[in-house]
Order: sequence, then C-alpha cells, then structure tokens
Amino acid sequence: MSNKVKSLDTANPPPNDQLSADEKILKECHNLYIEPKTGLIEIANHFGLKLLEPRKKIIALLIGNHSAGKSSFINWYIEEHVQKTGVAIETQGICLVTSGKKRESLTGNATIHLYPHFKPLQQLPGVLDFLTTEISVSNQKKFSLITFVDTPGLVDGGMQYLFDVNETISWLGNMADLIFVFFDPIGQALCKRTLDIVEKLNTTNAEKLRFYLTKADDAGNESDRQRVMMQIVQELCKRPGLNHTGFDMGTIFIPELNRPTKCANQIEQVCQDIERTINKTIQNTLNTLEKDCTNIDQLIQNQLDKDEINQAYNFAKLRKAGIAIILPILMCMNLYMSVMGDEFMSSSYGETFAELLYIFLSPVRILWSIVPVNRRWILFFVIIGASATVLLRMKSCGEGLRSTLTKKQKRSYKEMLHHVRNVVVPKKTKLYLEYLKQSAGDYDL
Repeated sequence: MSNKVKSLDTANPPPNDQLSADEKILKECHNLYIEPKTGLIEIANHFGLKLLEPRKKIIALLIGNHSAGKSSFINWYIEEHVQKTGVAIETQGICLVTSGKKRESLTGNATIHLYPHFKPLQQLPGVLDFLTTEISVSNQKKFSLITFVDTPGLVDGGMQYLFDVNETISWLGNMADLIFVFFDPIGQALCKRTLDIVEKLNTTNAEKLRFYLTKADDAGNESDRQRVMMQIVQELCKRPGLNHTGFDMGTIFIPELNRPTKCANQIEQVCQDIERTINKTIQNTLNTLEKDCTNIDQLIQNQLDKDEINQAYNFAKLRKAGIAIILPILMCMNLYMSVMGDEFMSSSYGETFAELLYIFLSPVRILWSIVPVNRRWILFFVIIGASATVLLRMKSCGEGLRSTLTKKQKRSYKEMLHHVRNVVVPKKTKLYLEYLKQSAGDYDL
C-alpha cells in the first residue's frame, strides 16, 4: 500500500511547466525544506532548531448537520461526484478529498502515509477505521491547492458515533486553514452537537470560521430566510463562547441551470474565501521561509564565531601554560650546562649539539648573568614556584581548553551557510517576485 501511495504523492509529480504559479511556489518552498542533505529541516536539526515543512495545499474543514450540503458543495466545487449526497447520514467518517493524477479511494492507513501531518489522529480511538481519502483528477477552480475535509453529519439524540466526533473535529479545526460551518434551514441546523463544536472551535480558531446558510433556495421567500438566519444567530449568541462574536452569514445553494430562483446565491463568496486563504498561505509560507533562513544563518554564524573565540582562547591558554612549563625547563638546562661545563657537554653530546644548545639558551644565560650570584638560586626557585602556581590555578579553576570544531565540521558548516545564503535566499526572492507578478505590473516591481 505504501508504494501505491508514494506513486500518488511523489513518484510522478506533474512537471513544473504544468503547474499554476501558486502550485509551483508552494511546491518549491516545500522542496527547499525536505531535500535529503541540503533541506532546511536537516540543516536546522544540526543546531537543535526544529522546523516543519510547509504544506503544498490548504485544508478546508466542512462541518454541519447531516443534511447541510457539505458533500454536495465539494462535488460542485470540483465538478465531479466523489462524495455521496442525500438527506440520510451518508458521511459517518472523516473523508479527505484532494487532487491527484489518478482517481483513487484510500483507507485510513494509506491516508496517513499520504498525509503524515494527520498522524496524530491515530491516537484518537476508532478514528483510523473511519478515515478515508478520495483522490480526484479534477483541476476545476483552485482544487489543485485544496484538501477538503468532509466530516460526519452532526445530529442529536440517540445517534451513536463509533469515535469521538467532537474531539476529532476540534483537532481537525486546529489543523485546518479554513472552517466552513454549514447550517441547513430545513434540517437540524440548531442541533446541540453542532453548536457545541462551533463554540469550542471559536475559542481557538475564530479567525478561520465562516458561516453559511445552505440550501437557501429551499428556505421559502426572503422573509423566511431572514427569520431562519436570525434564529440561528440568536442560538449562537446564547453560547458564552460565542455571544461576543460578530456573525456574517451568507446564503448559498448549489445552482441548477433549469431551476430559476430569486434567492441571492453567495456561493462564489465561498470560492473567494478559499482563494484569499490560498494567497495568505503563500505569503505566510514565503515569510516563514525568509524567517527560517535568517534563524539558520544566525545559528551557523554564531557557531563559527564561537569557534573562532574558542580557538583564540585555547591559543592564549596554551601560550600561558607553555611559558609556565618551558621557562623552568630552560632554567634547569642552563643550570645543568653551567655545572657540567663546556668540555663535558662537547664530549658527551658533540660539539655541534652543544653549540646549538648554547645559542638556544643565550637569553636565559643573559638573564642569569644579570642576577647577582647570591640571588640566582632564589630566582630559580621563585620561577619554579610561580610556574607551579600558575599551572595549579589553571587546573583548580577548571580553565581547560574549550572544545572547537573539527576541520570537517567547520567545512560542513560553511557549506551549509553558503547554501542558505546563495541558494535558498535567492530562490525565495525569485518565488516572491513570481507571486507578486500575478497581481502587480512589471513596472511596480
């Protein structure tokens, strides 16, 4: 099954020249994060920074009572009958509707392989058994950039769901970019379960919620529709978590060519909401990409700067320790040569070596000659004591050498920094210009 899913999602993606500008931007941003060796996620992991790859599609969650028209809207939007519709409770599970290269129906496990960010749903008992995906080849409207999430029809009374619907929809609401709440004027628009879920979603995701009165053409005349909408809004405002919310509720219905109606249809407003969310998502993705590049750049540069500081510190410590060790050794060697005499040194070590050693120790001999004879031993023991004190203090204070980067690590960090600055950042700038060109003239850029 996993191989099958891979072929749907990654093995044979459409070439870039067949993608819309928006699809191309989101896809290339996504790829900049997930590349095996040079992706931002892998680079950030080296420095303890956790990044999430941006999604290539927005998620639109649809909730409402069992006859609110959620499935019918999806079918209308993609212009393909992929979801069952009717007054019966047809949708009893969670169904993802997305675009792909081949018409396919996937079960829960395959859905999780296709959408790894839905993996936490496995922790909710029973959900995986009622999780499916419908893949359509439709390229209508902005469907290539959307994943619709169709949820069970919400009812009160004795209806028993085989998983925690309220908790599942709440989780999906946090994941979604848009939440459409459909109220059916004929069915149970004001069922308690729907109102409970809407109230909970409003506490954390109020900016995502969009309210619509569906099947508005079947709700009677304009006065009837206004009365139904007022009843719904009044019930919503009775809820503590909703009574301070300003409700903007549009009227929508699925248009039929041979069915004239005087009811205003705002279904295109739903499409505009989707398009605005896509545009916002693209901008947020590009802004996040820029922010992540800046953070990674700073992390790498900080590591390189810290390494330089540590190397300078270690050099200073070694120099101090070297002086503390070498000076007493030189003093001892000079004392040894003075006591043994030139003839002994030449005969024992050879004239050449003795002469080189004599030259090497000349600074010590000069210092030694300046000091009065009766104070030379005092000076000797003072130097020995001072050197020992310096070394013992360095050890007791824990002033050891600091860790530094290996040559391999330093080269790797510099390569990462070069990639971010000279590949990813210019790519982000190029993608931003491509996005802006869709709405602005060349003379504005």
